[in-house]
Amino acid sequence: MPNSVYKVIELIGSSTKSWEDAASSAVVRASKSLRDLRVAEVRQFDMTLKDGKVESYRVKMKVSFKFEGK
Repeated sequence: MPNSVYKVIELIGSSTKSWEDAASSAVVRASKSLRDLRVAEVRQFDMTLKDGKVESYRVKMKVSFKFEGK
């Protein structure tokens, strides 16, 4: 079995619905330009507020994918 190398990047997803939707939308968007996504590790949750109410949910995560560079 050949050795594999994985690259890790940080993504921030946002949603007006939920933290789960924010995380999912970030992964879906990243999968359009990155191949072979492997693991997403959520690191931080936060919200943007406006007039004392939640405006959006945000998730900061690290995502790994197989590195194919030389």
